[in-house]
Amino acid sequence: MLVSESFIINSPKVVHETIDGEVVIINLEEGTYYSLVKVGADIWNAVERRISFGDLIEEIQMRYSGDKEEIEESVKALIKELQQEELIISNDVSSTQENSFSVEIKTSDNLEKIKFEIPKLEKYTDMQDLLLLDPIHEVEETGWPKAKVEVAE
Repeated sequence: MLVSESFIINSPKVVHETIDGEVVIINLEEGTYYSLVKVGADIWNAVERRISFGDLIEEIQMRYSGDKEEIEESVKALIKELQQEELIISNDVSSTQENSFSVEIKTSDNLEKIKFEIPKLEKYTDMQDLLLLDPIHEVEETGWPKAKVEVAE
């Protein structure tokens, strides 16, 4: 993974919402949903802001106390898992530079770092059948109530 590489959320296939520090992510095509908390939620937030992998590592190391190598390897592992689940995709560097923004994390002697915990992506498939039954998946791009017309090839 390159330090300058950045990622974007795989929209419109993936939707997400942050509620009380927990990121809930839904893959609409697969019908699976996911949860990220603490460090994982911070990583997702950084992906949402389209910052580079190097800046992401730096942000996490500034916010959390722990072994720098462990932090880097854990972040890298979560990013790879998010890619494997097709929740995020690699972003073109040239477009990132034009559209990116960053939030500066302020640290001072008065601010104690949070203990780093390895981020974990929780995956749930218990509602998969219900999510896939939703008729929203069977409509044209113009939306409901126009049903999608299957074209025979």
